[in-house]
Amino acid sequence: MTREEFEELVAEALDRIPPELTRLMDNVAVFVEDEPAPGDPDLLGLYEGTPLTERGEWYAGVLPDRITVYRGPVLRMCESREDVVAETEITVVHEIAHHFGIDDARLHDLGYG
Repeated sequence: MTREEFEELVAEALDRIPPELTRLMDNVAVFVEDEPAPGDPDLLGLYEGTPLTERGEWYAGVLPDRITVYRGPVLRMCESREDVVAETEITVVHEIAHHFGIDDARLHDLGYG
């Protein structure tokens, strides 16, 4: 799958997030990278920033939070295009959940682990 096709899948996954949630997303940007850092080659996605639940009155004038979805690990773990579509959506939802302050344990309980 080309990078452009993968980026389109990420965009489609973002489009499926309910509007009532996307309206609440604040100061966050989503990126696609080919590979994560060498120390974590199986990482599918990464949230970097300050979750909404931890922002206080001090939160102003900061760079956007960053959500990165890694193409290589997703493609390597999936056997079909349908698997890639499903895993991309799970990864996007997982990282957005971190933006809302939901931790990995709760995400695993919800099936987004």
